[in-house]
Amino acid sequence: MPNIAEASVLPGLVSLTGSFLLTLLIGRFLIPFLRRLKAGQSIKEIGPTWHMSKQGTPIMGGLMFIMAIGVIVLLGMPNILGGNRVGLYVFLFALVFGAIGFIDDYMKVVHHQNTGLTAGWKFLLQLSAAILMIVLLRYEGYLSPNLYLPFFQTHIPLPWPVYMAFAAFVMVGCVNAVNLTDGVDGLVSTVTLPVALFFAVVTALWGQTELCRISSALLGGLLGFLCYNHHPAKVFMGDTGSLFLGGMVCGLAFAADMPLILIFVGIIYIAETLSDIIQVTYFKLTHGKRIFKMAPLHHHFEMCGWKENKVVAVFSLISALFCILAFLGVWNRYLI
Repeated sequence: MPNIAEASVLPGLVSLTGSFLLTLLIGRFLIPFLRRLKAGQSIKEIGPTWHMSKQGTPIMGGLMFIMAIGVIVLLGMPNILGGNRVGLYVFLFALVFGAIGFIDDYMKVVHHQNTGLTAGWKFLLQLSAAILMIVLLRYEGYLSPNLYLPFFQTHIPLPWPVYMAFAAFVMVGCVNAVNLTDGVDGLVSTVTLPVALFFAVVTALWGQTELCRISSALLGGLLGFLCYNHHPAKVFMGDTGSLFLGGMVCGLAFAADMPLILIFVGIIYIAETLSDIIQVTYFKLTHGKRIFKMAPLHHHFEMCGWKENKVVAVFSLISALFCILAFLGVWNRYLI
């Protein structure tokens, strides 16, 4: 196993470095181009008042790391032609979600408002993409209906229709949870860094070179993007980037055949989503009362007086700690 792991490390490091440099390079040209198109963010009036200063900041910046990761995938074409297409499938799955986000962002830019695709259309497109991905991974032999339990090193066998329904629900939920987390400069990028590192390390350890390669490319792309997206952000990833990011995270979890690990590595995404659900539900049940000062959760802490950098630092630390916990739960999956 150590030899297999070592064989995955070099491709992973090359992918990380290449994606980082490509994202930096693409960003130098993409941001001025988006400014010329006047592809600026429209800020909701119901959001924090101090966010109004972000009005007009270019969106669709996620294109820079999407293109960089795409180049890394293409450079791995010999392995794809050789039969190992799992990295390609994860990228294409995420790309479909990125395309949905791009349509949404484009509609916002054209109409100069903060609404794009309707919720119904988003859900239908996302559900279709999720079902297609599940069927494809199952057909290619990368996915089993046996639900792996981290820490316990065992599986729960499920009927295939039940597993499909479960997987579709988790995929759509995960993608939208990542999208919801994108509300503060650098937040979703920084929170996702330890997630990408987790997948890169465990897949390298297990000798899953193609998954290690694309996880590392994601890590490098996010590092490059943060050079432009840290506070104060020069560009936002938009739904183009955040939906792609959600697709990558859940795509990696399912391609590695351990979807329940999302409970740990996605703890911030879950907390953000739950805060929004709890807020809306409580507001309706009590006819106007609120539990949080503002939802999702990052806005609550902003309203409590936290600066954006503090929100990013604390949330990212929590994400990193839970990714370490996740690693402890799965590292020896193929070593026992």
